[in-house]
Amino acid sequence: MEAVSNASRIRTLAEQCTGGANVFPAEVEAALIDHPAIADVVVIGLRDSRWGRRVHAVIEPADPDAPPDPAEVVSYARGRLAPYKVPKSVEIVDAVPRSAATKVNRGALVRARGG
Repeated sequence: MEAVSNASRIRTLAEQCTGGANVFPAEVEAALIDHPAIADVVVIGLRDSRWGRRVHAVIEPADPDAPPDPAEVVSYARGRLAPYKVPKSVEIVDAVPRSAATKVNRGALVRARGG
């Protein structure tokens, strides 16, 4: 039982499955972080009735007074990623929550957004 629990946790943290295809958050984050209006980004998978899980980007803008438009972020991602890896939703936050060790608790981000 413990192995199943750990495997599930590892999948949640390292990879998401959307529409039957695996998406690695680090790959999507690497594509988005080069956007000049993005200071920090975390990609998580959220429940989705159509896709199973959808790619969701949590973005900290480089300039809080001029955050990027979510549609612009999606367009930017389309030029750098396979279509199934492009975020289906984008959220702008004041700051990406990180621990003192600069780690992101992806599980907490997913739970705070309803799964």
